[in-house]
Amino acid sequence: MENASVKRPTIHDVAAAAGVSRGTVSRVLNGDRYVSTAARLATERAIAETGYVVNLNARNLVTQRSGSVVMVLSEPHEKIFEDPNDSTAIRTAIRRLAERDLSLVMMIAGDAGDRERVLRYVKGGHADGVLLMSTHAGDPLVDALDGARIPAVSFGAVIGRENVIPYAACDERGGAQQMTRYLVEQGRKKIAMITGPMDTPGGIQRLEGFADVLGRKASKKLIEHGDWTRLSGESAMARLLERSPDLDAVFAASDVMASGALSTLRAAGRRVPDDVALGGFDDSAVAMSTHPALTTIRQPLAEIAEETVRILLDLIDGAEHVPSVTVPTRLIVRDSA
Repeated sequence: MENASVKRPTIHDVAAAAGVSRGTVSRVLNGDRYVSTAARLATERAIAETGYVVNLNARNLVTQRSGSVVMVLSEPHEKIFEDPNDSTAIRTAIRRLAERDLSLVMMIAGDAGDRERVLRYVKGGHADGVLLMSTHAGDPLVDALDGARIPAVSFGAVIGRENVIPYAACDERGGAQQMTRYLVEQGRKKIAMITGPMDTPGGIQRLEGFADVLGRKASKKLIEHGDWTRLSGESAMARLLERSPDLDAVFAASDVMASGALSTLRAAGRRVPDDVALGGFDDSAVAMSTHPALTTIRQPLAEIAEETVRILLDLIDGAEHVPSVTVPTRLIVRDSA
């Protein structure tokens, strides 16, 4: 059995092995950029040789940081992880934060009780920053976080708070224009749309892009609202077919809802794309799992997640203002349209 009395290497041991001061070692450990390359390399080599491990509790007391970031998912518990985009954002955030020795803590804020717990956790100093996901317009947590003066960034804009909470997002409106224009170019005459929730940027702006291209042809009769879930795509498609049985194309504002719409069309005896062309949005894993595979709009999810974390890290490091980022989308043509 290992001798419990064996002394663990300390910061003083690292300094002695590296031939530098204790303060230099401390600056290297805290990521201070004002350390010479030679001193940094010597310190890193000494850390490896001595087997020194940072005492996170002690370091956090000195730096006044918790060493963690909270990711807040603002959806009801039953909807968590139904959107395949969430996993891409989470994986990217974990990887990028790990590069800075930061941990990711996930919390759900689907109701008032959840939001209160998140706020208590953040105000208690347990997080250095907050990553917001699936935040809806009017969410009181947004203003509460702003009042708490903790760095916060959103995956996608928060409607009405675009100048309060910085964000990274795709060009929602431009992507919807691309898809709608493509359906028109394929000779489709009666194009319907299944939107996302109208208190989210994806819900509002993708509908705006649809209307930009169709103008007066984008009638209320041909528009149904979903909530990003497969079930909402199924039911919205059923209502559209009931009202407009002669429609010949549908743009669903997410791949998940498009997969639901495809199920309803198949059950109604409609062939895709022969009778009805179908387009989605996201280019998630769902787009390749349907039969036929979905024509869709690719939003670069990993890049968006990278930019979101970068903005948050800049704010944590003391930047007073970091501009939001919008990245372009791309039409991906497959077999459904």
